Amino acid sequence: MQAGTGREARLDGDAGARMGGEDGTAPEAGVFAALPGAAADAPILTRRVALKEAFRRFWPLTKGDRRWLILVLLLAILAALAETVAILLFAQLTDNALQKGSVSAFWSPAGKWLAVAVAGAVAGYLGNSLAAWTAERFVMRLRARLFSHLQTLPPHFYQRNRHGDLLERMTGDVDAIEELVISGVVEASAAVFSALFYAAAALWLRWDLALVTFFLAPLFYVATRSFTGRLKEVSRRARKADGAVTSVVEEGLVNVVLTQAYNRQRDEEQRLQREARTWLRASVRSARLNQFYEELVEVLETVCVLVIIGMGAWEISAGRMTLGQLLAFAAFIGYLFPPIRNLGQLGLTAVAATAGAERLLEILDAKPSVTDPADSLTSASESSTTSPAADSPTSGAKPSTTIPPAASLMSTAPRRAVGEVEAQRVTFHYPGSRHEAVHDLSFAAGPGELLVITGPSGAGKSTLAALLLRFYDPDAGSIRLDGIPLDRLPLAQIRRNITLLPQEVLVLHDSIEQNIACGRDNATHDGRDNVTHDDVVRAARAADAHGFVSALPDGYDTEIAPGTSRLSGGQLQRIAIARAMLRDAPVLVLDEPTTGLDALAAQRILAPLRRLAEGRTTLVITHHLDLAADADRILVLDDGRLVQSGTHTELLQRSGLYASLFEARPQARNGAGRPPARAGPSSGGRWGEGAPYLGSTESGSTVPGSTESGAVAPGATESGARLPEPW
Repeated sequence: MQAGTGREARLDGDAGARMGGEDGTAPEAGVFAALPGAAADAPILTRRVALKEAFRRFWPLTKGDRRWLILVLLLAILAALAETVAILLFAQLTDNALQKGSVSAFWSPAGKWLAVAVAGAVAGYLGNSLAAWTAERFVMRLRARLFSHLQTLPPHFYQRNRHGDLLERMTGDVDAIEELVISGVVEASAAVFSALFYAAAALWLRWDLALVTFFLAPLFYVATRSFTGRLKEVSRRARKADGAVTSVVEEGLVNVVLTQAYNRQRDEEQRLQREARTWLRASVRSARLNQFYEELVEVLETVCVLVIIGMGAWEISAGRMTLGQLLAFAAFIGYLFPPIRNLGQLGLTAVAATAGAERLLEILDAKPSVTDPADSLTSASESSTTSPAADSPTSGAKPSTTIPPAASLMSTAPRRAVGEVEAQRVTFHYPGSRHEAVHDLSFAAGPGELLVITGPSGAGKSTLAALLLRFYDPDAGSIRLDGIPLDRLPLAQIRRNITLLPQEVLVLHDSIEQNIACGRDNATHDGRDNVTHDDVVRAARAADAHGFVSALPDGYDTEIAPGTSRLSGGQLQRIAIARAMLRDAPVLVLDEPTTGLDALAAQRILAPLRRLAEGRTTLVITHHLDLAADADRILVLDDGRLVQSGTHTELLQRSGLYASLFEARPQARNGAGRPPARAGPSSGGRWGEGAPYLGSTESGSTVPGSTESGAVAPGATESGARLPEPW
């Protein structure tokens, strides 16, 4: 029998559920939701990173700011030098003015001390301000690089990793790297120079006492080393726990309606408490280790100071040292220990920062599934073997599939594709999965053709959409646009010529006008860089969105956000259609365009969808088989294989999987009947009713592809659809 017949028993009485999730409870996810085979992959794993490697990987991001870092170091040295001179002036003031009781001997060292203090304060202020500015620039640069790289990673990466944890890496872990690369370098350099100056001054005053003191310095190193390993492991756990807490909060906020509807508030609170307790244990242990280290160092400093005072008292009693020298020496030693202690603390901070470095490098080392080829092809029109007549949209001939040499096809100007889409024996499986999501799939579609792709959940429909947009490359076979393999075209060029309307309407936290205007990128086919308000209004009219948008108090300036309650699902879908109208790409991919809408709302968006699809190569991925009745061709997928292909009538006559799915589809509700069979040539429309041509809305307003008088615009057909220009 036919390929679909063997599955009828599995569909027996439950085909409607099969059109939903695997358990019949939810519809299949769209392109940006869980992809088959990807969810089973393990999340990115932590790779241990040494301090040296972490510094080497992130230090290049300081390029452009290194001259400011040098200036910060010079100012830090100047501040430390001013502090050293001030202590020597204090010793002079003590011996000449205080010990002798001479007021006249007070003014000269006091004035010098004040001048040096002011100079040190100015240097300290400028150095700290410049250091903060440089540090924030580094954070901004690192965060931008991380965000830019995240946008190149494939969809399955985001299914393997919790969004809240990725958010924590973008914030807390980035700050930890700044403490390692910028603040750590500045503070460590300042501490080293301060220690050198104070040690040199102490040696100049009494080298013998200074050497005795220096013998105690290794105690600080031993104390630091003893805490390094434990603190790094605790910091790693704290970072991971912090990301888990952020993830739970983020998931709770996103799913708050589900939480309230199922009375899961207590469960979510307990889930947060579990993660928070893990974070609490790690944070408290880290705080205890740091505090114990600081107190231990305080005790070591006290021992050193007592040794110095005892030896100084002995020297004064023997007449070999003055009180001013002793106070100055004690001050130098007192100032010497904090930089040494800071160096130890900075060592612990750097070790803790490597935990953040490990988490960031996990992201930065993740490879995009696709990249722009080195010999990107942006135009086939200049050197293709196809004649101009054959390339003409009105000639009826398909463009040549001959691929010219790469060097002859390089072009910097964005070109509009004709819209010929072809898959040739495509096979693909998701990374980390052995199951083939698509197997040996072939089809072709051209401008003006409506191709419906349907099948049970997990059949490979959304995978095909991901391949068309080149989120992934096939393992075997190829997908071509106008005869050129997608892997030989720049990603921006592909996605400029293929518009996706995903199942879930993507909404920016911005005005309605900006949500529509974002459909056109900066490098458009016609060379325009800006979107005017009139462009947005024309697109909204074509999408039947102008009426309800204008009725809002703020009109097109109305702010909307993901999950907004200001607009219904159907209204948001029409905003997305207006965005696609403005993008004006020759290839259109609709992923479950009516999912989540009732029958009346679904019927309401069919007219703007018809106008959007007119004259374009349109691929509709759907479980809603009422949309398939008017398709030029229907592809039925099952387990990644093309099991049936033909028109609605042909597939019903053959029986098989499509017929089973069609008969098991839910009945229409809200009084909306099923659409009639395929419209005849005189009906002028798709999906069951005559549609106004692309050049006008139902109210007669003008849209792209027509003139205000109704005359056919240049480059448009009599139906008003603008014909795509060849590449």
